[in-house]
This record gives sequence, structure tokens and C-alpha cells, in this order.
Amino acid sequence: MSFQTESYAHTAKTIIANLEKRNMLGYYCENAREAQELIHNLIPVNATVTWGGSETLVETGIMETLKESGYILLDRKAAKTPEESRKLYGQIVTADYFLTGTNAITLDGELINVDGVGNRVACLITGPQHVLVVAGMNKIAVTEEDGIRRARNMAAPPNSIRVGAHTPCSKTGVCADCQSPDCICCQTVITRRSRIKDRITVILIGESYGF
Repeated sequence: MSFQTESYAHTAKTIIANLEKRNMLGYYCENAREAQELIHNLIPVNATVTWGGSETLVETGIMETLKESGYILLDRKAAKTPEESRKLYGQIVTADYFLTGTNAITLDGELINVDGVGNRVACLITGPQHVLVVAGMNKIAVTEEDGIRRARNMAAPPNSIRVGAHTPCSKTGVCADCQSPDCICCQTVITRRSRIKDRITVILIGESYGF
């Protein structure tokens, strides 16, 4: 075990203890393979599963694992018309499991997220019966304020490029506190506690993933 890996494990233990104080569950996996296996064990076969846009879920191979595991998948991108999208969203918000990344997580166990349309943070807040949040240790922030700065300056610029948003940060790599029509920072959500005990599970991975 490297010094960094050992340090990550200690940090994760601290965060998980703080998550539990906030009515959330936490797990630590040393690598993406362990995270894939954990998620496979947490989600029962035939469960309805959906997800928010997340580079972490792609980079860790978790998206591929979902497609190969016998789940009933609800993909919002499968809708071809506004009517289909609205009908599908009605199924998404009542799914058994919702998977997502997070823009930041504080040492004190708070989740920090910014969103454009808001579908990702909406399902984090309420709707799906269970939420699995997957995050590499690069998402750790010391304080709530650090987490917001991280979300807007480290996560938003590459995410803007990923979704093809024409925002100032997609050109400069730095938040401009913009009012762009394509702004992806329309919603800022701080999850400081889960009202429903153990609805939210945070899976920390001892590697760097996502933005």
C-alpha cells in the first residue's frame, strides 16, 4: 500500500463517519473494480436504475457494469420527443436506484453540486428510492466554500466542454459567474443531511475520476 493510498483510506474513514452523522451511508473502495463489485452487490437484479450525467460513472466502468447486470435501465437520452421525455422522467423520479457523481464532498460529509437544468440534483434531493453517489478522492474539499469553488472552477469548465455549452468558462477554464444562456451553474445544491435515513450512499474511490 502506498503512502497516498493509506492516507486516502484514513480520510475516507473520517468522511464516512461524518456522513453517518448526516443520515447517509458511506463506503471506501481502493479502486474502480472494487466500486463496480460493490454497486453490483448493492443493487438487486430487476431493480429499475437510472443515472445523472457523470464522467466518473463512465471513467470507472460503472456504466458498462450497469448495462451488463440485468437491471431495468431508464436512460433519459432514449427519449425522442418532448412527450417521450416527460413520460420517461415520470419513471425516472420513481426509480429504485439513481446513480450520480458529485462535484465535491467536504471532509465534514456535505455534498456540493452545481447543475444546469437541474434533473441531476432533483433526483439527488428527492424521488428515487435509493441514491448512490460515486466520487474519486480528487473530489474532496476541506470546507463548504472550498467545495463550491471547486464545483464552479474545476468541474464546470470541463463539463461545459463535455456538453457543448457555449459559456465563458469553456473558453477560459475559469468561472466568470456568467449569465450565459448555456450556463450549467443554474442550481447550487448543498446536501448537508438526508431526511430519509440511509437513502443516500456515498462510494469513495481511492483514485481520481471525473472533473
